[in-house]
Amino acid sequence: MSKTTASDPAPTAAENQELGDAGSQLSTAPTEDAPNLPSLGVIGWARWFWRQLTSMRVALLLLLLLSLGAIPGSLIPQSGQDETKVADFREANPTLGDVYDKLGLFHVYSSVWFSAVYILLFISLIGCIVPRTWQFVGQLRGRPPRAPSRLNRLPAHTTWRTTAEPEQIHSAALALLKKRRFRAHLAGDAVAAEKGYLRELGNLVFHIALIVLLIAFAWGQLYKSEGNKLIVEGDGFSNTLTQYDDFKSGNLFTSDDLVPFSFNLKKFTGTYERSGPNKGTPRVYQADLTYSDGPYGKDQKTTVKVNHPLEIGDSKVYLVSHGYAPVITVRDAKGNVVFDDAVPLLPLDANVTSSGVVKVLDGYRNAEGKKEQLGFNAFFVPTFGGSASGTMLSQFPALDSPVLALSAYHGDLGADSGIPQSVYQMDKTNMKEFKDSQGKLFKKLLKPGETMTLPNGAGSVTFGKDIKEWAGFQVVQEPGGGWALAGALAAIGGLAASLFIQRRRVWVRAVKGADGVTVVEMAGLGRSESAKVPEELGDLAGILYDEAPAAPGPDDPADSPDTDQEPGTETPVPAEGAEK
Repeated sequence: MSKTTASDPAPTAAENQELGDAGSQLSTAPTEDAPNLPSLGVIGWARWFWRQLTSMRVALLLLLLLSLGAIPGSLIPQSGQDETKVADFREANPTLGDVYDKLGLFHVYSSVWFSAVYILLFISLIGCIVPRTWQFVGQLRGRPPRAPSRLNRLPAHTTWRTTAEPEQIHSAALALLKKRRFRAHLAGDAVAAEKGYLRELGNLVFHIALIVLLIAFAWGQLYKSEGNKLIVEGDGFSNTLTQYDDFKSGNLFTSDDLVPFSFNLKKFTGTYERSGPNKGTPRVYQADLTYSDGPYGKDQKTTVKVNHPLEIGDSKVYLVSHGYAPVITVRDAKGNVVFDDAVPLLPLDANVTSSGVVKVLDGYRNAEGKKEQLGFNAFFVPTFGGSASGTMLSQFPALDSPVLALSAYHGDLGADSGIPQSVYQMDKTNMKEFKDSQGKLFKKLLKPGETMTLPNGAGSVTFGKDIKEWAGFQVVQEPGGGWALAGALAAIGGLAASLFIQRRRVWVRAVKGADGVTVVEMAGLGRSESAKVPEELGDLAGILYDEAPAAPGPDDPADSPDTDQEPGTETPVPAEGAEK
């Protein structure tokens, strides 16, 4: 048996060419040829630019730029998400705001520079994938290359002599390699085999998955919509733009893209931990709905919980908030009811201490018979700690001891000015305070069922015994989410395959020696340096050796293999770097 030693002659140019052919196409990575600069013309420069754009280093650079570009989009207020924060930032930082505006940092994801990086990355990935795909298909349709003339020049190799015929060795090698899922065939005097194609397939899947992710992300951003709606028990919602409290959407989204559906909030149920370190933590937090899919759909019942949305078509209805809506009844000086409705109040803390306003815009006349508008600042606590607590803060989020604090105003609320107003704030510019007997702002604490009589016979306000609850819903429509998930999973799988699967080749040559004894040579070659190739080759050589044992030498019995013997012995030498 023989193996490579330091005294082996240097390989010739033809042998080097053979070794290069044997290791060719172990990867579909494009080769980069140095451009012939002196002869570059317009076409030459275009080819050079295309090669640079589709190279791996440029793709990684574009990915880095895309990641860096997302940083200001996360740190700086974005006009598509919160116009109020953008306006506040500009007011607080006028100079910096102008700079950010010119650089497009208030709308990063729709800016020209971010779109340019995004599109270049998209083109780079496509330009890289298409030729590699065709090359990979060609490799799948082809066969492993023939064995080089000197297998002992390869990094992992072994050889031994046997009495078996070359045809027997070839048949046994073909059967063994195919059993190990190699693609194998007989080429000349050697069996050529290859496996690990899933590495390149995983690489291509990873890049294709990135393109799918980019498309899904762009599609979702352009056609997405997101709106919020506060609904009191007993009220309903129809998925139209005019029904939303606030709404934002992508640049290509239109009202026709809204999924037609409607629902009614029948009841909100919230229970809370009563004791222990988690006191006040919600235990049950759900909304019972009746909904219909489409304009003529049948009513269906469902329960929406946190992180368990109602899905209708491409829309998802999430339960995002909750609060209380005391029922307020306002009567004028003659006792006529001018307002009778549940007023949603916004929570201020985890115990649902809430605040808001009650606005009586129409129908009210004061004691003198003049038309006026009424406004009340409302402060509500579901569990009042009593006057001994010294503060108007809720002690628990459930309705254990509800109290409503009202302070009264009259005059003009400015609702007819044409300027939009918040339903939770009151413009006091043209409003006057009702005064108590001490000349101070008239206010009072009310329990359910109690009535506050306004000064000078101006009317009364009753806090109803029926306290309703409201639920805040977020309706999200973001197409491409399923494609993005599929792309992410495919990218992970493809990356794992490209990292953990190695493309490698094995050759088995069996020829008659000068003395009539068959000489068996085995060699392996991988895409990169790895202990797996010599270990695998050693394992294959051991199995093949059992089927074609070494011929006995003049001084050595055939059943005593020794890998440390001098060249010319009959036992197989394990592949270089492999254990015996």
